Amino acid sequence: MASTYNTFNLHTTAEKFYIEACDDGAGDVLAIDRVSTEVTLAVRKDIPPSAVTCPMCGIMGTIRLVAGMYLIVITKKKKVGDLLGHAVWKATDFDIISYKKTVLHLTDTQMQDNKAFLSMINSVLNTDGFFFATDYDLTHTLQRLANTSPEFQEMTLLERADQRFVWNGHLLREFMAQPEVNSCCINGKIFDWNIISRRSCFRAGVRYYIRGIDSEGHAANFVETEQIVQYNGAKVSFVQTRGSIPFYWSQRPNLKYKPKPQISKSVNHLDGFQRHFDSQIITYGKQVILNLVNQKGSEKPLEQAFAKMVDSLGNGMIKYVAFDFHKECSRMRWHRLQILVDMVAEIQNEFGYFLVDSDGTVQLQQDGTFRSNCMDCLDRTNVIQSLLARRSLQSQLERIGVLHVGQRIEEQADFEKIYKNAWADNANACAKQYAGTGALKTDFTRTGKRTQWGLLMDGWNSMIRYYKNNFSDGFRQDSIDLFLGNYAVEEADMNTPLHEPKDWKFLTLPIIMVVAFSMCIICLLMAGDTWTETLAYVLFWGSASVVTAGVILFNGRDFVDAPKLVQKEKMD
Repeated sequence: MASTYNTFNLHTTAEKFYIEACDDGAGDVLAIDRVSTEVTLAVRKDIPPSAVTCPMCGIMGTIRLVAGMYLIVITKKKKVGDLLGHAVWKATDFDIISYKKTVLHLTDTQMQDNKAFLSMINSVLNTDGFFFATDYDLTHTLQRLANTSPEFQEMTLLERADQRFVWNGHLLREFMAQPEVNSCCINGKIFDWNIISRRSCFRAGVRYYIRGIDSEGHAANFVETEQIVQYNGAKVSFVQTRGSIPFYWSQRPNLKYKPKPQISKSVNHLDGFQRHFDSQIITYGKQVILNLVNQKGSEKPLEQAFAKMVDSLGNGMIKYVAFDFHKECSRMRWHRLQILVDMVAEIQNEFGYFLVDSDGTVQLQQDGTFRSNCMDCLDRTNVIQSLLARRSLQSQLERIGVLHVGQRIEEQADFEKIYKNAWADNANACAKQYAGTGALKTDFTRTGKRTQWGLLMDGWNSMIRYYKNNFSDGFRQDSIDLFLGNYAVEEADMNTPLHEPKDWKFLTLPIIMVVAFSMCIICLLMAGDTWTETLAYVLFWGSASVVTAGVILFNGRDFVDAPKLVQKEKMD
């Protein structure tokens, strides 16, 4: 495999960027021409003494904006732990450097557009969750890595990476995830326990703007979560997946607290549905679908359509299990989650987990995965995944000799705290990227029970989600599409979609509503000569504000922050 480095210096001149590897014994230098954008290898003596030098931790890649090409580098990193003896880092700070020495060649409009695009890139970079390792492939599960050829092992990390989970893959085209790392102790035996959640960059986006699947069968908010244990040289892995309900549906924001889901009536759902599960079976083996959505109300049609499509597919490798999470756990009856765990226990035993002993011999293979989903594949999904992972971990720790026969994980107070907090942190990380806030129901994940404080925090997070989903997620979606290359900016572009004119309703109606409501309050505070006069004014202005608010809600889609860059068919 090609050499990898951990520390670098960035040397900048008017003509070139020089990226120098600074590890002991390193002599490699990467030269990037700021005019032609050509990338070549150089040596230290090629770096001019006049170059401006600063330290850096790695390259995220390059991107073309209105002003030209930009180089994105990692300027700070933080070690989060070791995974199977390999350091895992989190990128914490970045710098976006223009190839151009000036932007004076741009018009005022182009400069504003360029500034907006830079803001989008920074928005994605500032979303917590860019992890990397220089000498280990974080994008593949242990089982996939164990079933590879010698030629695969000789490939560079970028060449062999699972592109679903390489978020800067588009940025690295010129150069051609979320872990929790913990050392734990039970019975005086120290072992490493890790969670890695790999969020797919295919059909990536934010909560209400990206739902269902695309024509290739890629599901929105698809996440592969692997739990890894290492003890005395033995390595054990258990993999689960989550992803949006895999047919064509949407749930566009419209100012309502919970927009009604819409199942598309103009496409053949079964084609994309089959593509999705064909790829899942090839990658993971047998599939057990755990559908956690409500079986009444607005979510009911989605559950019924999902069940019907599984039946229509008639694939013996797929089993469908519907579990109405909210109904079963209503009135704080969270113990009833054990019903689902018990329901699939025999299948989980059949699927097993991946185990390789200290000699490197594969002892067990995982023969299938649980694919969990709710509406967002966040809160309900994470709770269920943590319970299934715990059940697998119980068996794993017994098998490798950490737990004695008859001991339960729940009895190990110190490890239990680590386990619950790590899964809650995992939930928060996935939720922040998709919904804009931390996860709901994490009080149950952290403590094993629902609390009043947890309910209060869920209410607060729900309010923040409502605001972001309606008034800032269009910008976030544009940021992700720009970052991933779903939208390409042409240099010196005069016609970007950023300047689509707003409908007259967008400006006029909110002003009318605010004025009418204000006048209603003023009339209440400053009473007229008679109560009938006061009542007439209050009724008039109150009615005006209510009617205007009703018109705004009726035309809700015109008032939300919608994406401007993305192709229309992706949003339908």
